[in-house]
Amino acid sequence: MMRPRTKHAVPAASDICRLSAVELVDAIRRKKLSVREVVTAFLDRIDAVNPQVNAIVSLRDRADILREADAADIRRTDGTGALFGLPIAIKDLASTTGLRTSFGSPIFADFVPQEDDFFVERIRDAGAIIIGKTNVPEFGLGSNTYNNVFGPTLNAFDPALTAGGSSGGAAVALALDMVPVADGSDFGGSLRNPAAWNNVYGFRPSQGLVPGGPDFEVFHAQMGVEGPMGRNVADMALLLDVQAGYHPQAPLSYEKPGSFLEGLAPPATGGRVAWLGDLGGHLPVEPGILDLCEAALARFTDASFRTEPLRPDFDFEALWQAFVTLRQASSGCALKVHYDDPARRRLLKPEAVWEVENAMRLTAPQIRAASVMRTSWHRMLLSIFERFDLIALPTTQVFPFDVGTHWPREVAGRAMDSYHRWMQVSAFATLGGCPAVNVPVGFDDRGRPMGMQLIGRPRGDLAVLKAAVAYETTLPWPAGA
Repeated sequence: MMRPRTKHAVPAASDICRLSAVELVDAIRRKKLSVREVVTAFLDRIDAVNPQVNAIVSLRDRADILREADAADIRRTDGTGALFGLPIAIKDLASTTGLRTSFGSPIFADFVPQEDDFFVERIRDAGAIIIGKTNVPEFGLGSNTYNNVFGPTLNAFDPALTAGGSSGGAAVALALDMVPVADGSDFGGSLRNPAAWNNVYGFRPSQGLVPGGPDFEVFHAQMGVEGPMGRNVADMALLLDVQAGYHPQAPLSYEKPGSFLEGLAPPATGGRVAWLGDLGGHLPVEPGILDLCEAALARFTDASFRTEPLRPDFDFEALWQAFVTLRQASSGCALKVHYDDPARRRLLKPEAVWEVENAMRLTAPQIRAASVMRTSWHRMLLSIFERFDLIALPTTQVFPFDVGTHWPREVAGRAMDSYHRWMQVSAFATLGGCPAVNVPVGFDDRGRPMGMQLIGRPRGDLAVLKAAVAYETTLPWPAGA
C-alpha cells in the first residue's frame, strides 16, 4: 500500500525538518547543526504550511525565538539537556509561563499564565525552545479541534476533514513537519485519535507516570494524562524520558523505571496479541476500519507477534456508563466555576454545558458505583494480561469526518447519544490506567488515515513502546504526510 499525498498545496519539507527528533538532538550535540539552523528551518516550515491548516497558534515573535536559539548556541556544551535546541509547540491545554494559554475558550482568550505545567517546566529544563502552542477544542472536549478563539485545525491529508482532538494541532504539526516532536494529553482518546487521523504515533502513558498539574485537585482526576506524540516511536520515547517521573506536588505520580529511549534497544521479538475488534458487534465501527487493523496485525506477524481474537465476558455498556459518570464527576465539576457565572456560561460550548449539568445531577453512590465498575474492568484486564502481552483495538470507530461536523450523530447505522459516544473504543485503556500507543495502519480508498491501539499492562510502558518499535518495522510507508 502506498501512502497518499497530502491534498494541501504545501512545499516539500527541508532536509532538516525531515530529520527525526533523536537525529536533530544528536546533530546539535555534535555541532553538525546549530540551534539557529534547526529553529530557522522549522519556523520557515511553519510560515509555509501553518496558514493552510491552523495547527500552531500563539506563535512567538521570530526575532525573540532566534535570540533564544543564538543564546543556546553560545552556551552549548556536551552536557546539554535531552531536548536541547529542539523547537517545540505546547498543547494549548497546558500552562506556559509568559505565553498565552487559551484552553480553546474565549473565557481565556487573553490569559497569560505565570507558571508552567510540571511537564512544560521539564521540557524547558531539558533545553527545548518553546515557540508557541498547538490548537485544541474548547477545554479539550470532543475529538474535533475547533474553537471560537483560533478556529478549526484541518487534517494533515485533506483540508475538508477534521484533525481529530483534542491534540489535533499537535498531530497535524507533526505530520506536516512543523515540529520535530509534540506533547499531547489524553482522557478519552484525545492523544490517540488525532494521531490515528494524521498518520503519526501517539502514546498514552500509564496513569501516574507523567505528573499532572499544578492543579486544584490532585487525588481524584487521574483519568486524563499527558504523553508524547511523534513521527516515530523513538522520538516519543525521547520526550517521555523528559516528561515522566515523580513530582512531589503530584502525589499519585511515581518514579520512571529508567530511560525509555535506551530501553527500546533491542525491540520486542514477539508476543501474543488479543484482538478485541468491535467487541463482537457491541461497538459500531465504520466499514473499512476493522479490515485495515486486521491487515496491520497480519503484518505484525513478521515481528513474531501472534494474534488471537478475544471477546471478554464483560458488560461493556455498563462500563461506558461508568466512564461517562467519572468524566462528568471530573471534567464537569471542574468546569462548573465557569457555568456558575452567567457571563462565562454564555461562552461555553454545548458539550461543556452538558458535562456540567449532568455532573450536578450525580450522587455520591453513583460515583462510587462507577468507580467499582472501573475496578472490575481493571481486574478483567489483569486476567487478560495473564495470557496476552498486548490488547489490540481500532483507535477510532470512524474515519476523519467533515471538519464542519462537530461530532458524528450516527455510526454504522446506530445513533450516538452524546458528543463522545463514538469515541467509546478509547475508554478501555483510560479506565484501566493502561499504557496505549496509536500506531498507523494505513488509508482507505478515499485516502483517509486510520490507526490501531496497542494496549499493555499497567506500568508496562516500556514493553508497549518496544512492541510499537517492532510494529514500526513492518510499515510499508513512513509516518506523517
